[in-house]
Amino acid sequence: MRIWSLHPRYLDRQGLLACWRETLLAQAVLAGRTRGYTRHPQLARFREISDPLRALGRYLSLLADEAQDRGYRFDRTRIDHVGDAPTLHVTSGQLALEREHLAAKLSARDPARLAQLPAVAEPHPPVLRDSRWGGALGTPFTSHAAELKAKRPPEPTRRRQSDGPVHRFRGGAASRLDTPYLLLSKQIPR
Repeated sequence: MRIWSLHPRYLDRQGLLACWRETLLAQAVLAGRTRGYTRHPQLARFREISDPLRALGRYLSLLADEAQDRGYRFDRTRIDHVGDAPTLHVTSGQLALEREHLAAKLSARDPARLAQLPAVAEPHPPVLRDSRWGGALGTPFTSHAAELKAKRPPEPTRRRQSDGPVHRFRGGAASRLDTPYLLLSKQIPR
């Protein structure tokens, strides 16, 4: 799900449309209208607040405002709850991570918008930067990220496949897996 903590003014057309679509999906999940994505990590921050559906409604309303400013017409009747809502909390590190991720997307899709992206991005209006979740407001998060990475349990060791099976790719070409780790997330049909 692409529910950005960054202000929607930084998103390009594809990012804004995807954010709208994915947030509508999140609303359906939290309202119990769909069985998929119920354990998606993006939904955890909404579940932690007192009224997640109202918070998603506010988030969607502000996305629709940004879209309207750009000349798009998002269907506001699809928003379940409109009005004031509890504020979400996000760390400076999360904002920095999302800014970096967005910069990578914009470099390929919209270099002009990338040039307008500030070094420290502002959060989405219903999102509040909060120092309680690690790190002071506006400070770099590199030390905190390194600390979290150090606390992470080691990944399980994987076998090296020196003479791995031959896999067929879409053009009929064959290739041996000569990488140290099996990097495929799905089985490739033979």
